[in-house]
Amino acid sequence: MGRTETLARIHELGLFAVLRGPSRDLALKMVDALVAGGVYGIEITFSTPEAADVVGVLEKRYGDLILLGMGTLTCPAHAVEAQAAGARFVVSPHCEAELASAMAATGLAVMIGALTPTEIVRARRLGADVVKIFPGSLGGPAYLRSLRGPFPDIPMMPTGGVSVDSVGEWFAAGAFALGAGGELCPPAWAKEGRFGEITQRAKAFVARVHEARASE
Repeated sequence: MGRTETLARIHELGLFAVLRGPSRDLALKMVDALVAGGVYGIEITFSTPEAADVVGVLEKRYGDLILLGMGTLTCPAHAVEAQAAGARFVVSPHCEAELASAMAATGLAVMIGALTPTEIVRARRLGADVVKIFPGSLGGPAYLRSLRGPFPDIPMMPTGGVSVDSVGEWFAAGAFALGAGGELCPPAWAKEGRFGEITQRAKAFVARVHEARASE
């Protein structure tokens, strides 16, 4: 799958689980629970222990059923590691030139974190295919709607503060896709073995995404 196809699928899926697994094994079980609930966009963060290995295992387990990427890239070496692991897209929480250059050099779909209008434009110029609005909770859907006014051609994916109840508001405000972390797959639930509940939460999120997209 090439970069253009990856971006098309990011938009098609509309929802990505930003997964911070407490351990390698729990991360794998969290993804199994998410996939069982219909969430096929998976972002394994580098804050997950043995993150690259987790991606490698998931790539073999699910193949093209899921769209698998790596997030929380904070240094250029992470971009190289993510590409080698089999990630289809890479995501940073912030906008920094050297890191952005390394991400773009992978040829993968690139999402660069930004918050202010100046950061958003800079991220786009540094090679972001999609700008990750982070933390989305700081401004909410109203802030995203305001950003869409001057920047209608920049795809934006809010992450942080995306709940099952706010899915419709985010899409109505112009989100290209959504990134959901603790609201979708709480690490505490994984530690407690509550994988069935993660699956049910995933189903609820997916249903809301479908509802929101149907009304667009």
